[in-house]
Amino acid sequence: MTTTPILILSGKGKTGRRVAAQLDQRGVPYRLASRSSERRFDWYDESTWADTLAGVDTAYLAPPVGPTGLTQAGKFIAQARGLRRLVLLSGRGVGSPGRDFAVYDGQLELECVVQASGLDWTIVQPAWFAQNFSEDFLQYHVLADEIRLSTGTGAEAWIDTNDVGDVMTTALLDPAYVGRVLPLSGPRTLTMTEIAAELSAATGRTISYVDLDPEAHVAELLEQGLIREDAEAVRDLFAVIRNHRSEYVSDGVEQVLGRPARDFTDWARETAKTGVWDRTAGTV
Repeated sequence: MTTTPILILSGKGKTGRRVAAQLDQRGVPYRLASRSSERRFDWYDESTWADTLAGVDTAYLAPPVGPTGLTQAGKFIAQARGLRRLVLLSGRGVGSPGRDFAVYDGQLELECVVQASGLDWTIVQPAWFAQNFSEDFLQYHVLADEIRLSTGTGAEAWIDTNDVGDVMTTALLDPAYVGRVLPLSGPRTLTMTEIAAELSAATGRTISYVDLDPEAHVAELLEQGLIREDAEAVRDLFAVIRNHRSEYVSDGVEQVLGRPARDFTDWARETAKTGVWDRTAGTV
């Protein structure tokens, strides 16, 4: 087994934490890189990049949100001296016909940078994470019993982030996945109205979905403290669902792990037991 650590960029994020846990279980050394890590890493401070890369030849990269962040991730890859192997977190539908949103332009450009880098690459393209409702900004919607988004009647095949972490870890350690793009999703598509019903059943409360106009959605995100670039990037990502471009199932989890992806119903029921949606327990 290699003694060279695997670099996990954005190691405190939803996927990075899970990759780290899987590597721990397998006894594989790794290095977490973030603004608060021992070797400070900042996507927007290029002076931190070289030290982060010292002594590693394999990396997992979860790029920052928004066009500027994606551009920085591409610059990092182009300057990644000594790196041999890279697994990139991207998104489903990148490069598909009808793509007309700036955030997808940035993701496609980053994928092209990776594929042209000369590295042994793998690109993992998951659907939206179920854990956005329990570990990220959508948790607050559940706690408020009202999911306020701009997805319309579109559906998405929401995926358990633990499945994504398992696939990422396998891709990092198994050379069979070099040069492959792996689309991942849950086993079925759900509209946001159906998501609200699933979360209502899991929590025992009535949770509703409010369909926002996309620009009204941006306005609410700005009120919540996002900068305009990030708010518009979130709007564009949800617009893919709104425009019915994500209503399909990808079998990448089963291809890589040899088992089905976890269903949203099972995930919601188990997550509710943790108390994360108990309004008396506070929020993350």
